[in-house]
Amino acid sequence: MAKMEVKTSLLDNMIGVGDMVLLEPLNEETFINNLKKRFDHNEIYTYIGSVVISVNPYRSLPIYSPEKVEDYRNRNFYELSPHIFALSDEAYRSLRDQDKDQCILITGESGAGKTEASKLVMSYVAAVCGKGAEVNQVKEQLLQSNPVLEAFGNAKTVRNDNSSRFGKYMDIEFDFKGDPLGGVISNYLLEKSRVVKQPRGERNFHVFYQLLSGASEELLNKLTLERDFSRYNYLSLDSAKVNGVDDAANFRTVRNAMQIVGFMDHEAESVLEVVAAVLKLGNIEFKPESRVNGLDESKIKDKNELKEICELTGIDQSVLERAFSFRTVEAKQEKVSTTLNVAQAYYARDALAKNLYSRLFSWLVNRINESIKAQTKVRKKVMGVLDIYGFEIFENADNSFEQFIINYCNEKLQQIFIELTLKEEQEEYVREGIEWTHIDYFNNAIICDLIENNTNGILAMLDEECLRPGTVTDETFLEKLNQVCATHQHFESRMSKSSRFLNDTSLPHSCFRIQHYAGKVLYQVEGFVDKNNDLLYRDLSQAMWKAGHTLIKSLFPEGNPAKINLKRPPTAGSQFKASVATLMKNLQTKNPNYIRCIKPNDKKAAHIFSEALVCHQIRYLGLLENVRVRRAGYAFRQAYEPCLERYKMLCKQTWPHWKGPARAGVEVLFNELEIPVEEYSFGRSKIFIRNPRTLFKLEDLRKQRLEDLATLIQKIYRGWKCRTHFLLMRKSQIVIAAWYRRYAQQKRYQQIKSSTLVIQSYIRGWKARKILRELKHRKRCEEAATTIAAYWHGTQVRREYRKFFRANAGKKIYEFTLQRIVQKYFLEMKNKMPSLSPIDKNWPPRPYLFLDSTHKELKRIFHLWRCKKYRDQFTDQQKLIYEEKLEASELFKDKKALYPSSVGQPFQGAYLEINKNPKYKKLKDAIEEKIIIAEVVNKINRANGKSTSRIFLLTNNNLLLADQKSGQIKSEVPLVDVTKVSMSSQNDGFFAVHLKEGSEAASKGDFLFSSDHLIEMATKLYRTTLSQTKQKLNIEISDEFLVQFRQDKVCVKFIQGNQKNGSVPTCKRKNNRLLEVAVP
Repeated sequence: MAKMEVKTSLLDNMIGVGDMVLLEPLNEETFINNLKKRFDHNEIYTYIGSVVISVNPYRSLPIYSPEKVEDYRNRNFYELSPHIFALSDEAYRSLRDQDKDQCILITGESGAGKTEASKLVMSYVAAVCGKGAEVNQVKEQLLQSNPVLEAFGNAKTVRNDNSSRFGKYMDIEFDFKGDPLGGVISNYLLEKSRVVKQPRGERNFHVFYQLLSGASEELLNKLTLERDFSRYNYLSLDSAKVNGVDDAANFRTVRNAMQIVGFMDHEAESVLEVVAAVLKLGNIEFKPESRVNGLDESKIKDKNELKEICELTGIDQSVLERAFSFRTVEAKQEKVSTTLNVAQAYYARDALAKNLYSRLFSWLVNRINESIKAQTKVRKKVMGVLDIYGFEIFENADNSFEQFIINYCNEKLQQIFIELTLKEEQEEYVREGIEWTHIDYFNNAIICDLIENNTNGILAMLDEECLRPGTVTDETFLEKLNQVCATHQHFESRMSKSSRFLNDTSLPHSCFRIQHYAGKVLYQVEGFVDKNNDLLYRDLSQAMWKAGHTLIKSLFPEGNPAKINLKRPPTAGSQFKASVATLMKNLQTKNPNYIRCIKPNDKKAAHIFSEALVCHQIRYLGLLENVRVRRAGYAFRQAYEPCLERYKMLCKQTWPHWKGPARAGVEVLFNELEIPVEEYSFGRSKIFIRNPRTLFKLEDLRKQRLEDLATLIQKIYRGWKCRTHFLLMRKSQIVIAAWYRRYAQQKRYQQIKSSTLVIQSYIRGWKARKILRELKHRKRCEEAATTIAAYWHGTQVRREYRKFFRANAGKKIYEFTLQRIVQKYFLEMKNKMPSLSPIDKNWPPRPYLFLDSTHKELKRIFHLWRCKKYRDQFTDQQKLIYEEKLEASELFKDKKALYPSSVGQPFQGAYLEINKNPKYKKLKDAIEEKIIIAEVVNKINRANGKSTSRIFLLTNNNLLLADQKSGQIKSEVPLVDVTKVSMSSQNDGFFAVHLKEGSEAASKGDFLFSSDHLIEMATKLYRTTLSQTKQKLNIEISDEFLVQFRQDKVCVKFIQGNQKNGSVPTCKRKNNRLLEVAVP
């Protein structure tokens, strides 16, 4: 009979609701309460249909082990509890099996765990895809690109100690088998303003601190750097050290990762030189100086820093100094040179630092892409992973150009999310033959159009304002917005002509407000124009191009005089808009998978769930809108087979087995339960349930039915048990009655026989006495005189010899006294008997010396008697255990130094639990006999003495060796071919199994093993061989013995030695004839 497969479901043992689509009632409060309930029980993942919500636990959880990877591998998405591995597996299997390109979109605010989520996705895909040298190298390069990008693109913020300050999209390319071939990384909007200024409580990018903390003294001297953070103006000092972060160790990790990814040594050195140059740029300071013509200009205060930068980068000092003091404007063959005042010089310095670092980061991404790109030209499948900043809303109108761009990107992602979600729903309805009904939802295309419209969009007007001649300020930009966007329903400004906002004191005059899909965001207009221009003076570009440093020169191609382009470079806004458009086009060609990350608190602490903060994130992530779209049609759908399997016990016609098609069984089931037809629809392969209440009703009925079935099973079992007990009692009563009747008849016969003998004896006695009386009477009459004379003579003799009678009285008294002493001794012994425990050594003291031998004999007899009473209590299993222990004692006591430590250890035999572990199912199916021993041993290699883990199995007739990972049987030896077991007398676990020469198993020679349970394995092997072959197995205990390795006789010699690895014995092949084992 086939073993029934145990099936699980998302609905089993559910804490709260695992899928928000099933939440009843659906509102913001119940949504948050469900997340909190699951978070409190360490359930950090929750579904919205196929979307995964991930709540950052701020601590390590034991849910990412290799065992968990195997649990979710090739499993249905809803088969187990919600997990990021389930989504990763679903995406990978769709890519591999259905040839669909995938993308995984990870969003959430800083500190919500986006970076960790992307790492988990990549690590899962790396774990489940193919193996091999080339595949492993590609996987390692893809994984090791993360530390490099994190060092240069992540920083410590008030919300997150490892916050990504750039958007990352990685396309991982696979071949037709699903093995990774390579990847391509795209980066978006690096927060380069952080290079020159950081908010309070935050740090610059990690690489600066890692370089100063982890670089060797030699490298620091070469880069002319010092370890003191306070020496550099670009480094924030109030958060220079982060608790739990080792910058020095991370620097070594980054250097190692760069080597693995493929950076050459000179390339890595060039990168660090650029980083050092950026640090030193911040130390350049300027002082004002007046010229003759009255114009203000700036001069560098201390030229030592400038000199070190020029030596590091290979730039002529005078060229760079002039670039910081003058600006050349060229138009229509004319060049105009103007001086820079102190403020303009500082602006030029910071602009150079930001551009230098930003271009270095882009060069790093391109360099990594060169290393990890696919080398083959075959058609590739693609899985994209998007780790991008979430919606950002700062308090006190601190939202600037960066937040505006980030929120624009999130608007586009929300737009494509809603579109693709509806598209996926509609495609499934069409595929299943369900009528598609229109779903009302908020379409944020109007907000996207407000920002990106080419004629009157905010970005277009910002570009227009930056390009127009005349005085351009942030205020003029805001005035233009007020003119064009005043009537837009999602735009608000106090300076606009709309009377709605004239008296709104929450809206400052220098700000404007946009009503995003996630809520209203107030933007401070200050800095929009400068940040959009992102202007780097041409003099600085040309100075950088003249550098002798190859990398720096390649970063500024526009500085080449031969390629001067007078056309204004594109603005930051237009560049990002084009990047977002490319990204959206890329995402629309792939099947999307979503991970929405949520931060539970602002303290970065475990076990704290801030409902207000979570509510804020739920709103701007649009999760409730997502649930409403998902359940606008049917809230739950399931394939017919698992649905019937789960609920078949609710209908008599489908329980216990339904022999027809699964769909027909589900129809019968729902008709029997009288579920309204408007609550469900039948698709081609799935049942669609409209209302979650219907599903929960089914679950309640199933739970009640399972309880009833459990009660029925208990009732039947108890009845069977009582009947069995009654029949046994009845059988026993008949046997007892038969034996009693036999005993009664035997006793009655004995009584009759005894009575007959008594009567006979009485009659014979009576006759004898009668004859005796007659004879005595005649004899008395004849011998009366003789008798009287005899009495008389007796009287005389007694009188004469009375003294002799008194002498015998002492002996009589002695014997009587001795008898009373012995009697008293036995009575006292009765009251002083020790306990019946065989290990009790107590015994009453000897009262008299002459009873010494008797006292010792009684002690011996009593001990034997109570030992017998104790043995009678043993079960057959206990007797077998003690027999094995006794056998081990006879074999190894005083012979093997390891034996004493094994006495207290029970012999378990099955250490691996092969019958319970699904990993060894194939191995269990291959073995039909009873397994006596299942243990992992180290098999010693015959050639070099190295060890390999093997599963050692002992059955009634065979000895087997199997691979520990795959469970495949490597060797099988019949017990009749085992001739001897050899081991040393020392405290080690090595033993050799000698095989019969000429047997098939002995083709490669004898086996040499090492085990932690040597005594148990040798004892069971000895007993099993004796039981099967009726011959005792030879156990040889010697510090030197011979083993047969193929055609050679090899001596195994045990010596005392000091091990490098502690107390573990080591084995080494010395030559063709000697294998030496060093024992501590």
